Amino acid sequence: MNPILVVLLIVLALGLGGAVGYIWKQRQCEERIQREEAEAGNILQRARADAQEIRIKAQEETLALRERAEKEIERRRQELERFDERLQRRREELEQRSERLERTQENLNRRQSSLDKRFNELKKAEEKQLDELQRVAKMSVDEARDVLLEKVAREAREDMARIIRQIEAEARDEGEKRARKLIADAIQRVASEHVSEITTKVVNLPSDDMKGRIIGRNGRNIKAFEQAAGVDVIVDDTPEAVTISSFDPVRREVARRALEKLVLDGRIHPAYIEKVLRKEQQAVERIIEEAGEQAAFDAGVAGLHPAIVKMMGRLKFRTSYGQNQLDHAVETAKLATVIASELGADVTVAKTAAFLHDIGKAMDHNVEGTHAGIGAEFIKRYGVPPRIVNAVASHHHEVEQESVEAVIVEAADAISGARPGARRESLEQYIKRVRALEEVATAHKGVTESYALQAGREIRVFVRPQDVDDAAATILARDIAKEIEEKMQYPGQIKVTVIRETRAVDYAK
Repeated sequence: MNPILVVLLIVLALGLGGAVGYIWKQRQCEERIQREEAEAGNILQRARADAQEIRIKAQEETLALRERAEKEIERRRQELERFDERLQRRREELEQRSERLERTQENLNRRQSSLDKRFNELKKAEEKQLDELQRVAKMSVDEARDVLLEKVAREAREDMARIIRQIEAEARDEGEKRARKLIADAIQRVASEHVSEITTKVVNLPSDDMKGRIIGRNGRNIKAFEQAAGVDVIVDDTPEAVTISSFDPVRREVARRALEKLVLDGRIHPAYIEKVLRKEQQAVERIIEEAGEQAAFDAGVAGLHPAIVKMMGRLKFRTSYGQNQLDHAVETAKLATVIASELGADVTVAKTAAFLHDIGKAMDHNVEGTHAGIGAEFIKRYGVPPRIVNAVASHHHEVEQESVEAVIVEAADAISGARPGARRESLEQYIKRVRALEEVATAHKGVTESYALQAGREIRVFVRPQDVDDAAATILARDIAKEIEEKMQYPGQIKVTVIRETRAVDYAK
């Protein structure tokens, strides 16, 4: 075939293919444009529909809001109308009340005028009546006033006594539980536990059968023991225990040790009791000597007479306000040493006097006088220097203090006793409080006797019936209670009972 023809055919074919491709591509573009235009029309149609729907909903909501607003406005308007009506009624009521008050004021003015007139008439009548009464009674106004005041005072006193009884009864009813709790707490913390600690000793027994052997036939053994030991043996319902009671701490310790030995040995009869007591007396004496020597060593005090050291050892078994006196003596000596060294005083004099300041308490059960005076006289007999003797005698200001060491001893004693936890109320303080309670009651006029009962929780006051009547008895009880509150310190409460008793006695013959 002719090459030119072939080329022409190829060119023709290529041109035809390009034209066909162009036409197809153009048709594709037109179709795509048609599809996009159709899609845009659909979107626009949907948007118009949505806008129409939103406009309809907005119109509905606007109508609903308008209806609610109109209803709220109507409700508020009705409330305002009702409030207006109430204000109008209140205004009318106030006007009516004002008119009534004006009429009442006019009536009161008229009554006041009438009362003033009546008062003047009554005053004149009273003056005439008073003149007539003075003439008839032959008494002046002052005399009549005195009689009337006396009568009124008597009636007022009776009324006051009745009111006091009523108030006290109410207070007693309301405070009974609290008072019971306070008293129970005070007894638990102070009285029972502490008094038992310093005045009694408990000896445990293997069995209750041993109590019978301690008592002996017809009480022979217990009488012999009490007489030889100088103590009281209390046999009560406490299981497997007896109590030894004595105010002398050394005798109490000897008796405790001896009774424990007798119980352990099992041989309990008068002759053997005396033998064991003698042995235990010697053992306790040795303990006392050792305790005194150890205390002097701990306090750093040397050169004391053996009799003084032994007497100091007796303080091992002595307590005051719950504080062991031998420990107190050592502590006071150490405090005095520090104070004297800081002040530049005589350390030896201050330390020795502080150690010996309460030695009188080891013998004040048997010697009359204060423990400061007794102790000073005792150490003076054994050649103790005068400055030390004066410091011992003056630490409670019973004699004049002659040196700075005496003042130091007093200060050290106060510091040792006043530190937290050093002391508690003891039997000594309890006895002083009960005695002071009775003295407060007895000091009142018309009181014959007074007795403190129930560990100082109650005081009974007996009065002379011719001096104190029933009304005055109530007032007297109140006065005593107030004085106790002002002058004394005590746990819980104290019941004051005034007893007025009249007895009629006759004899049938």
